[in-house]
Amino acid sequence: MSTQAEKRKYLAKWKAYRDNAMRNTPVDLHETESAKRKRMARLEKDPEAWFRYYFPHFYQNEPAPFHIAATKRVINNPEWYEVRSWSRELAKTTRTMMEVFYLTLTGRKKNVLLVSNSYDNAAELLLPYKANLEKNQRIIHDYGEQFNIGQWEAGKFVTKNGVSFRAIGAGQSPRGTKNEADRPDIIIIDDIDTDKEVRNKDLIRKKVEWLTGALYGTRSINKPLLWIALGNIIAKYCSITEMGKLADKWDIVNIRDKNGRSTWPQKNTEEHIDRVLSKIPWRIAQREYFNNPVSEGTVFKQIHYARAPKPSLCDAVLIYADPGYSNRASKQSSYKAIVALCKKAQKYYVLRVWLEQTGNSRFVDVLFDMYKWLIGQDAQIVPVYIENNALQRPFYEQVILPTIKEKNRLYRLVLPVKEDTRKKPAKYDRIEGTLEPLNRMGYLFFDSRIRGDQYMQIMEEQMLAVSPDADMIDGPDALEGGVWILQHKYKGPRTYAVGYRPNRKF
Repeated sequence: MSTQAEKRKYLAKWKAYRDNAMRNTPVDLHETESAKRKRMARLEKDPEAWFRYYFPHFYQNEPAPFHIAATKRVINNPEWYEVRSWSRELAKTTRTMMEVFYLTLTGRKKNVLLVSNSYDNAAELLLPYKANLEKNQRIIHDYGEQFNIGQWEAGKFVTKNGVSFRAIGAGQSPRGTKNEADRPDIIIIDDIDTDKEVRNKDLIRKKVEWLTGALYGTRSINKPLLWIALGNIIAKYCSITEMGKLADKWDIVNIRDKNGRSTWPQKNTEEHIDRVLSKIPWRIAQREYFNNPVSEGTVFKQIHYARAPKPSLCDAVLIYADPGYSNRASKQSSYKAIVALCKKAQKYYVLRVWLEQTGNSRFVDVLFDMYKWLIGQDAQIVPVYIENNALQRPFYEQVILPTIKEKNRLYRLVLPVKEDTRKKPAKYDRIEGTLEPLNRMGYLFFDSRIRGDQYMQIMEEQMLAVSPDADMIDGPDALEGGVWILQHKYKGPRTYAVGYRPNRKF
C-alpha cells in the first residue's frame, strides 16, 4: 500500500469482508462426517448450488442464463481464454471470484494471479478472496483451515492446502510467480484499462504487449491455463478489445438486451435501470452499461445556447424528422430524431429536440405534438420534412406514411409532410461540412430554454461526440438535414406586404 491512509482503507475493507463472511456462513456442528461428505459431493456436482451454499452473502439473486453459461464454459474447459465485457451491475467480478474458489478448493487449480491496472488495485480486488479464506465458516468446516501463518500477506498468500494467490499490477514483473513447481494456472485480469490510458494508443500498445508477452508467458506450456479478463469496452482501442480478439469467447452482455429488456431482471428491474440512467450523461451510460464507448468528438468542442426568437418572427421555420428503420423500443437500436428549427437572418436556432429509441407510433405522435406546438406559437407555415432516401423508401411508404395517415384521422389534422429525398453523403461528412462552420462562426444556437431537457442532453452528448468513428450521432444527423433545407430551399429574407402572407419559398 502506498500511504498510511490507503493502508487504513485496506484494513477497514478487509475487516468488513471478513466479518461479513463469518456472519453469513453458519454451519451445522451436529452434521456427521458421512453426511458432510455426501453434501459436499452433491454440491460439487452442481456449481450453482455450490456458489449458493458457500457464498450466500454474494449469491443474493438468482443468476441469469448468461451467468450459468459462463460458469459452464470455465469449469468444463481447463484450458480457456475468455473476456467478459459485462455491464456494470452484472456481477462479473463476483461470479468470477466464486468460480476461482470452486476450482481451487476442489483441487482443479493451484496458482492464481489477479491482475489490475495497479498493484494497489489488484491487492484490493484480492481482498474478498483473502477474507473468505480466513473467515468463511462453511469453507473452513468443509475444506479445512486455509490461513497459513508465515505466508499470508496482503497481496500474496498461500493456503494450507497449497493454493497460491498473488496480486500483480500492470507492467509489474510477473516473474517469481511459481507456487513450488507450479506455474500460474488461473490468471484473472480485472479493471485493467483506465480512462487516462485509453486516450493514448502508445500506452495501450505497451500494456497489451505486457499482457500477451510477460504475463501470458508465465504459464506452463504443457498444463492448462484459465485466463479471464473482466472489463467494459471503454474505448474503441483498449486492452479489453485486443484481448477480445484473441479470446476463445468474448462475452459481451449489456445492462439491456437487443430488445431493450434487462439482461438480469432477477436483480435489475426496468425501473431501477431507468432511474440510474436518468441521472448520468448519455455518453457515460453508453460506455459503462452498453459497451459502446462514445469518445470525445473531433468536430464540436462546445455548442452554443441563446434565447431563440419567437417562431412567428423568424424568416423560416420547419420540422425535420428521421424515423430510422426500426419499430422496436430497443436500447440497442438507433435513435429516432425530430428537431424543430428556425432561421433568422444568418442565424439558425434549434427550438426543440426529441431523440428516443422507440417505435413508429410514438415517433409520429411526437411529430404531431411538435407541429401543434409550433402552430400554437403563431408559426404560420411549418413544413414537416421526413428523411426518405432510396434505402428508406420502402419503410417510409409501407410503415411511416400509413401511420401518419392514421394519426391524421385520429387528430383531425393533416400533417404537412414533405419528403427529403436528397441523396446524402456519409453522415459524418454532412455534419462536419454543414454544421461545423455555422457552429464555429457563431451562427448555430440551441434555445437556452431547452437546456437540461432530457432529449437535449442526449443531443448535446451526441454533438460533442461527433467524429469519423462515432456511431450514435442520429440527433446531429437530423439537425444537419433541417439546416441544409433552410440553406438550400429557403431563398432570401422574410418580407412583408400589405394583403400578402409572408414570402417563404420552400
